[in-house]
Amino acid sequence: MATEKGIVTRVGSATAWVKTSRTSACEGCASRQSCHLKGDDDAEMEVEAFNDARAVVGDRIVLRVASGALLKVSFMLYVFPILLLILGAIVGQILGPALHYDPSSFSLLLGGVCFVLAFILIRVRSSRMARKTEYRPRIVRVLK
Repeated sequence: MATEKGIVTRVGSATAWVKTSRTSACEGCASRQSCHLKGDDDAEMEVEAFNDARAVVGDRIVLRVASGALLKVSFMLYVFPILLLILGAIVGQILGPALHYDPSSFSLLLGGVCFVLAFILIRVRSSRMARKTEYRPRIVRVLK
């Protein structure tokens, strides 16, 4: 489980807004649309999290994101585009001569198209993932 520490700034009925520091894990997070940057330096942000620990405004807390969810998102964001790029290049190398194109050029073109397609698919999939509760952070503990 990935954890982060933060401070509760607002409380809703089932969720709370937590101010935390932006980390590299934020780039692969499916819930990054629910985060809002604070200040000019982009170092601090606010994230909406399920308030399982019943934290109140001002509490220092621990946020948790499920490891499985984090691994899925990381794979989708970093590995999936490269796999599609390689697949497109291989298919382009094979189909190029059959379609009377230069294999290298067709491989480059099809690899690039597949790479762009991967990011379009990621965009569509991430919108669906952001709505699922398993990808949203949870407040699991209030620190003393």
